Amino acid sequence: MHHSDSATVTTVDTLAKLLDVCGELRASEQVDERAVTGCSFDSRAVSAGDVFFCKGAAFKPAFLSMALDAGAVAFVCEESLVESLEPLAKESGAAMLVVDSVRTAMALLPPEVYDRPDHDVKIVGITGTKGKTTAAFMLQSIIKAAGESCGMIGSVSTDDGIECYESTNTTPEAPEVWRHIANCRMSGRQSMVMEVSSQALKYQRVENLPFDVACFLNIGRDHISPIEHPTFEDYFESKLRIFDQAKTAVVNLGTDEVDRVLEAASTAERLVTVGVEHPEASLWASDVRMLGFNIEFNLHGMSADEPEAGEKVLLGIAGDFNVENALVAIAAAREIGIGIEAIKKGLSKLRVPGRMEVVESKDGRVICVVDYAHNQLSFRSLFSSVKRAFPASPVIALFGAAGGKAQERREQLPREAAPYSDLMIFTNEDPAHEDPMKVCRELAEHVPDDTPNKIILDREAAVHAAFKAAREEYVNPDAPTIVLLLAKGDEELMHVGDEFVPIESDLSLANRLIDVTQFD
Repeated sequence: MHHSDSATVTTVDTLAKLLDVCGELRASEQVDERAVTGCSFDSRAVSAGDVFFCKGAAFKPAFLSMALDAGAVAFVCEESLVESLEPLAKESGAAMLVVDSVRTAMALLPPEVYDRPDHDVKIVGITGTKGKTTAAFMLQSIIKAAGESCGMIGSVSTDDGIECYESTNTTPEAPEVWRHIANCRMSGRQSMVMEVSSQALKYQRVENLPFDVACFLNIGRDHISPIEHPTFEDYFESKLRIFDQAKTAVVNLGTDEVDRVLEAASTAERLVTVGVEHPEASLWASDVRMLGFNIEFNLHGMSADEPEAGEKVLLGIAGDFNVENALVAIAAAREIGIGIEAIKKGLSKLRVPGRMEVVESKDGRVICVVDYAHNQLSFRSLFSSVKRAFPASPVIALFGAAGGKAQERREQLPREAAPYSDLMIFTNEDPAHEDPMKVCRELAEHVPDDTPNKIILDREAAVHAAFKAAREEYVNPDAPTIVLLLAKGDEELMHVGDEFVPIESDLSLANRLIDVTQFD
């Protein structure tokens, strides 16, 4: 059914009944036939007609007052808040819905409020330790090449045809996810491509969201920390939940723990497997070859009438590890009805913001690669890929580690980078509430003995120093020097304290400074 102006209007009463049927409703007051037109859990972003979710350990009655002043017609809260919030309900006349779990209610109500936009928009979810963003942009590029437009929710940007902004969370909370899908339908977009983080799966942000296609790229030991996932098992189990609500599952056979992933994926109606040099997969790649900063491979399994050697596919991005991401994007595209010509065109014209972006100096002496790599898996694949493409080139790597999370990276990153690097420069990277100098010193402590390294906290000064070293100290007359600017990509915000502070992106710094030869 396509959405029309005669769409069903959701009322407060409908929402109360839905919560009741699902066994969530504990009590309710002032429930009537008022129309509910939106959902919100941030009192600063409430529109008239919204249902407001009182969520979070630090929730204050003042937040509800603001939401009611802004026109919220109903609110949802847990029993612990009833005493402090009931007077506000009585005074304003708004409906109060008391539930077992606000998180569960946030997953249940938005699809109703927005009148099931998932019936008109195909939803593709992509999860994995690394490559989610790249695979999502690959799929978007393919969909564009097919002459359609799609929505995107991910760690780089969110764009639903109506709202477009730089993201701070990979996957937003459920009410926002549903609003974005509703916006997609309203703006005439046929599909929505979503990166799905393990946090989102763990905290019910995508519960009840039916994925037409759910993709699983890989699993690695990242995001294990007291504030993210306490154990690898918790992280892995969270990721596997993506299949609970999938029509079609796409699994990369190159992942670790592949048997467990396939077992979890067997709950989907249909399973599609992909892999590099995995002839048993539904779709597979052979003969991966590097052509400078592009990659070419042969694709098998698209159709019965393809040539013996498969289709030649050109990827407009460096890094041979990206072939796995491309296979997942190809499989998802095929599942939503896109043909091989659009797939090939979309992949050859690819640009992924902040992923393997190459900036070359005018004289060809320095090649800078800007990449978002920030964990053990992505470091390993990036450094080994650069070494295969430029075996004789000196390598200068610039990176830091984020404050307040994934503590193990401070040990892993210098160890992964050292065998490939002639010089490592440690710099500031999203310190949050930690002292950036302390974070850099911890990185420096874990450098294997013989690799030169230095700490330059100011990121712009550090980039400057990297290019200076590339021209003056680390030179091979027969090969360009490679400078790797890692982790921030083309992000223009730095997480400092509780703020996101505007910065010049690594990509912009690279373009501005790579040809500066007079260093002060």
